[in-house]
Amino acid sequence: MSSPVSAPPVTPALPAPDPRRWWALVALVAANLVLGFDTTILNVALPSMSDQLGADSGQLQWIANSYLVLFAALMLPAGLLGDRFGRRRMLVCGLGVFLAGSLLGTVAPTAGLVIAARALMGAGAALIMPLALSVLPSLFAPQERTRALGAISAVSALGLPLGPLIGGWLLEHFWWGSVFFVNVPLVLVAIAACVLLLPETRDLASPRIDALSTALTVTGLGALIFALNEGPARGWTGPPIVGAFLASAVLLAALVRRGHGQARPLLDVSLLREPAFLWSTVAATLISLVLAGLMFVLPQYLQDVLGYDALHAGLGMLPLMAGMVIASKATGAITARLGARAVITGGLLALSAAAFLGATTRPGSGYGLTALWLAVAGLGIGAAVVPAMGTALGSLPGERAGSGSGLLTTVRQFGGAVGVALLGSLLAGTYTARLGAAHLDAVGLPAAEAAAAADSVGAAHAVAARLGSERLAATADSAFLHGQSLVLLVSATAALAVALLVAARLPSSAAAPDRAPAPTPTRRNAEQ
Repeated sequence: MSSPVSAPPVTPALPAPDPRRWWALVALVAANLVLGFDTTILNVALPSMSDQLGADSGQLQWIANSYLVLFAALMLPAGLLGDRFGRRRMLVCGLGVFLAGSLLGTVAPTAGLVIAARALMGAGAALIMPLALSVLPSLFAPQERTRALGAISAVSALGLPLGPLIGGWLLEHFWWGSVFFVNVPLVLVAIAACVLLLPETRDLASPRIDALSTALTVTGLGALIFALNEGPARGWTGPPIVGAFLASAVLLAALVRRGHGQARPLLDVSLLREPAFLWSTVAATLISLVLAGLMFVLPQYLQDVLGYDALHAGLGMLPLMAGMVIASKATGAITARLGARAVITGGLLALSAAAFLGATTRPGSGYGLTALWLAVAGLGIGAAVVPAMGTALGSLPGERAGSGSGLLTTVRQFGGAVGVALLGSLLAGTYTARLGAAHLDAVGLPAAEAAAAADSVGAAHAVAARLGSERLAATADSAFLHGQSLVLLVSATAALAVALLVAARLPSSAAAPDRAPAPTPTRRNAEQ
């Protein structure tokens, strides 16, 4: 009698990927694109708001800054809210808050209401950005996750240079409120897609919201952002700025100390003990710092020195966007072959080389040199940011996706704030010192006109046009380019230093960042 033949073991089939996942990604990409260009779109609309709303300089400053303050200060609590109450639910809530702020800004009749609208948009953005990243593991398998993350990271970066371009076009054809209304259709599509296409995930072990920790986070980070943004205008040694820095240090120290006794603190600095997360976050933050600084300097150079209008200044940034798009599309395959460490290092080195090249710009260099170094910078940014973000998030356990992405995006947002504050202050201080009393006396300016010219290169050109002084315009251009060169040299040196640190400290195992475990089930599924 023949012996029975044993049946081969049956391997359980993996669940088929949701065919709707790429449509869901389109919605997340659209939402993050809006967040990107809303950071810079108002730069070209502020003069119109000043004329039509009667806003003074202080109000204009807060119209621009209230978005950034709320955005950065609320991101850490937002990640925890998503972990506890459901990432899809809180993402939809964030989109709803952002939509409400956009609608209010569209019809706001006063500067105060515009500031409130921007604050609402910042609060909504704080929920959207980290939670859009944290839902990716529930949609995509590890082999697809890098592509999805690359798409979101690329459009977030692309939104910054798109802002002046979109804003300039809208202001040529519509009223100033159109820079808010443009968000409405994109956000509505994103809300519908999230409701219909995204699965719900949450962390069942997430702690309850700690009201005191949340208050310490919001006030501590808010004070720091206030000091960074107001420092250039009010003076870094002024009592309000020194007081804000001290208050921030005390509040954040109290937050960290409070977290030592908690299993899941709101500011989870223990995440930084993971070398892959730490050094990838450093790289991503440096990119945000340099990109934000470039976005502050470039519009002034293109508009005030080269004489472009707002729309053409936006068009002048297209090489930067083209470089980021090209690099982000190629990064996935290159990272799979060479590893994240090599690609991040190479991208940072390219960014450093571009900034060094840009620092050679002189009066009469023209746009050709600018287009060249912007394209190289875009390639470096696009190559580095995607594997940096992927490695950082891939190094975290799946149940910490919300708090980890919240910490990552918070630090990146602070990088942008530091870039604008410090590099902007360096540019302004260098310009004013270079265009000093001796230079202005040489062109024979009255005291009042000299003071106006020393404020900014745009003001100097206005005075030069009024007086018919080509010498003053040339002197102002030279002073501005000297300051721009210093900004680019600092950026290049910082990028080079971080490239060397990443090459030396980022673990080689970070070559495959998609090792995050399967998404945490919803409470409903867990109970079944």
